[in-house]
Amino acid sequence: MILNIAAYHFAPIDDADALAASLHSVAEAGCVRGTILVAPEGVNLFLAGGETAVDAVLDVLRRDDRFAGLGVKRSWSATQPFGRLKAKVKPEIITFRRDGTAPLDARAPAVDPATLARWIAEGHDDAGRRLVLLDTRNREEFGYGTFENALTLPIGNFTELPEALAPHREALADATVVSFCTGGIRCEKAALWLQADGMRNVLQLDGGILAYFEQVGGFGYAGRCFVFDGRVALDPALKPLVDDAA
Repeated sequence: MILNIAAYHFAPIDDADALAASLHSVAEAGCVRGTILVAPEGVNLFLAGGETAVDAVLDVLRRDDRFAGLGVKRSWSATQPFGRLKAKVKPEIITFRRDGTAPLDARAPAVDPATLARWIAEGHDDAGRRLVLLDTRNREEFGYGTFENALTLPIGNFTELPEALAPHREALADATVVSFCTGGIRCEKAALWLQADGMRNVLQLDGGILAYFEQVGGFGYAGRCFVFDGRVALDPALKPLVDDAA
């Protein structure tokens, strides 16, 4: 079986080229494939391979105090979903082009998957405020599935989110808004930016949809979660839509 991991962590990085080269070297030696993104704001990984080989890549980061809080989402497939290994250094680990959206000093408030599932069941948060789930992904992604009754926006790129959300801001004023995405990185940036822009009622889903599937399952979610590899999309049991041995 092939171990698939999605992991990201925000941390100040002044040696991005060296770190990317180190991660690529270890991944290549273990025949791991996927994408390694390194930026001055942190790292973002989508990798697949043998469990020992993938863990060897993660160990490079775990030995570095800057990545002590690295969170990893794991799933399994019968076949390798990536065609090759890529390591890139970019300005951002997810492009948003908004200042102050890298949570290097503090994160936006978050809600864990179990609590969100309870809020969905109850129809409100612990303070009795109505709940709105905000999908920060693009139209292609949420076309495979999203939380039931989620607010989706007709965007093709994450950078378009602030403008697309603007017409809804007033109607969301009395709600607790939980932003979510695939693995947590986009909803983290979006929640931080929206909070700084005056929208104080926004939380992020910690770990995104993949963590929700892993910890809760599919309660309140309709369909699958699009992923950025050959598996195409995962069901709430983290099983792929496309898997040659399935």
